[in-house]
Amino acid sequence: MKLSLAIVALALAVPTASFAQDSTAVVSNGEYPNTFSSGSANVSPFTNKSKRFNDWAISVGAGVPLIQSADLTSIKNGNGKNLFGYSAYISIDKAITHAFGINLQYDRGETRQGWFNTKDAAPANASAYQQVAARTQYDAITLLGDINFSNLLRRVDNHSPYRWALHGYAGIGTLAYRAYQKDETGQRMVTELKPFQLGSMFAQAGAGVKYKVNRRIDIEGRLMYGVTGDDEFDGGGDKYSAINKREEQVSDNFFNATIGVSLKLGKHESHLMWHDPLQEIYYKLDVLANKNQDIEVCKKGDLDNDGVCDDWDRQLDTPAGARVDGAGVALDTDLDGVIDLYDKCVTVPGPVENQGCPTTTPPVTGPIVETETKLDGIEFDLNSDRILPSNTPILNNAVSYINSSNGSYTVIGATDTRASDAYNQKLSERRANSVKKYLIKNGVQSDKLNSVGRGEKDLKYPECDPATKCPEWKNRANRRVYFEAK
Repeated sequence: MKLSLAIVALALAVPTASFAQDSTAVVSNGEYPNTFSSGSANVSPFTNKSKRFNDWAISVGAGVPLIQSADLTSIKNGNGKNLFGYSAYISIDKAITHAFGINLQYDRGETRQGWFNTKDAAPANASAYQQVAARTQYDAITLLGDINFSNLLRRVDNHSPYRWALHGYAGIGTLAYRAYQKDETGQRMVTELKPFQLGSMFAQAGAGVKYKVNRRIDIEGRLMYGVTGDDEFDGGGDKYSAINKREEQVSDNFFNATIGVSLKLGKHESHLMWHDPLQEIYYKLDVLANKNQDIEVCKKGDLDNDGVCDDWDRQLDTPAGARVDGAGVALDTDLDGVIDLYDKCVTVPGPVENQGCPTTTPPVTGPIVETETKLDGIEFDLNSDRILPSNTPILNNAVSYINSSNGSYTVIGATDTRASDAYNQKLSERRANSVKKYLIKNGVQSDKLNSVGRGEKDLKYPECDPATKCPEWKNRANRRVYFEAK
């Protein structure tokens, strides 16, 4: 039975999408959660446990339902002529992973079927068999599984941004309807079915193509196929033998073509269903916390054994025992030129000859940077203005410097070359404002700071245009905020 097949399809789809794999996993010595891999490590399932993406949306749409399989149809095939009804839907959508979600959808509409529109009179030259028309007003509530095939099937080596996505839907629910029939005696209601009854089971399945307008709005075209499990949905059926001559199935089924809009909810920049984890290298704290995770070493080698594969490592001779950032560079929290491993005063700058400690007891004064220099190293995740935990020591140190100096500073935001110029300009401004707000919140006087965004026009690595020319560590270095003295 078609209803049973739809249920089986949904059951098979859920585990398939739930185990979609992320090609990035952390390669680490298990001590510090601050290393990345090149993608050559073991894969692990991608989740939204870190809550870095929006995962709720509300969708609305409208369209045209056409009965295809029934005693009276809306499509000219021997059981009627082309008659168009109307439909509308609203749904609450929850993304579980980047490739699978669940939608609770309410549909309302009216199908029109038979040999003429029930608002019109029957054709004068019609045969007795063709003197029948019907319309059905229906309401349905369905729990739909949503598979994002574009994310599920994307290749590891496909680094291009995308705005189109193919989705598949299947689910079951309950149906209520009123069917009206019109013949030479007039129009009357012939069948009524209440919701949540034994015979009101309803299933629908189909596909949709989504276009991402912006971070908040998607537009989608769908084609769904509804299975009613009912022989009287069309206004015909066993009770009406005079028009039960051509259709031998026990279920009246229909197509529903719709155009809809989705409003993505949440405070984050990106929605989970538009996130492609194959394009981003990011912290995998969940993997690090799982001590039983079988982690594979770098296939291309890790010469200095700092947990960062050599193809991403910017410092291939890191001293043993030194903590490193995501690019494999030994950490220097106070930026005094002495890495933390050898620095006796990790949070207070001092000369190299004094092992990184100040030579006098008074606090160091002066600007955070000299007039002609820049402070780099405050990097950001792809398509994000969220300050990473690894950057807070640098920013906290910046608070002390700025408060102890007499100068003022410009907070400058930048991006890599993915996305459009206009989008990157706004993203860079948000990054600069995010850092500025952090500094002010932690005690810096607001009149000492201003912020600007330079988009993708201020690349640390200019050769990374387009971004596909460079390894990820260079693109990550371009996604930064730094300071300049005024």
